[in-house]
Amino acid sequence: MVKWTELLGFVTGAICVWLQVKENVWNWPAGIANNIFYVVVFWRSGLYADSLLQWFYISISIYGWWNWLRGGVAHSELKISRTSQSGMLVYVALTAAGTILFHELLRRYTNSTVPFWDGLTTAMSLTAQYMLTRKVVENWWWWIAVDVIYIALYVYKHLYLTSLLYAIFLAMCIAGWREWQRRMTNLPASESKQVLA
Repeated sequence: MVKWTELLGFVTGAICVWLQVKENVWNWPAGIANNIFYVVVFWRSGLYADSLLQWFYISISIYGWWNWLRGGVAHSELKISRTSQSGMLVYVALTAAGTILFHELLRRYTNSTVPFWDGLTTAMSLTAQYMLTRKVVENWWWWIAVDVIYIALYVYKHLYLTSLLYAIFLAMCIAGWREWQRRMTNLPASESKQVLA
């Protein structure tokens, strides 16, 4: 049986990702609403790292909202960019370290039945969300990878509506990658430079 918090999380989550695909700054407040609903949904389901992750999302969404509006040149709107190879290595290393840390914390201090997968998806999501706040186009690849894992994880935890939402997210992330790539080809070279992180 679907609870109202999961249903509202479904709706606000779909709106949030659709707005991200469109590079619309209103994705951030929609995302904050989504996070509030999923704090409850995940905690009740024993996905403790995912539940705590929502609090981080709320915090970083405030930063992302500001950064998209004022993080560009001379406090202008931030433009889409690519990360460098060294920046990508930093993202991979931080995700690996985060996975180990979250796995150990969940294994030792909670009754999580999926500590590795919960830890991995948490670390990957943190990385992808930070990349999104920076408008780094590669964030979509991270979200695509983590959504595939989330779909299976939520089916396993009997969160079928949430699993469906993440299948929709997966399709939207593919669309987001294509849309942001298209937008980048339309930017002047000076506005689509690589960033380190």
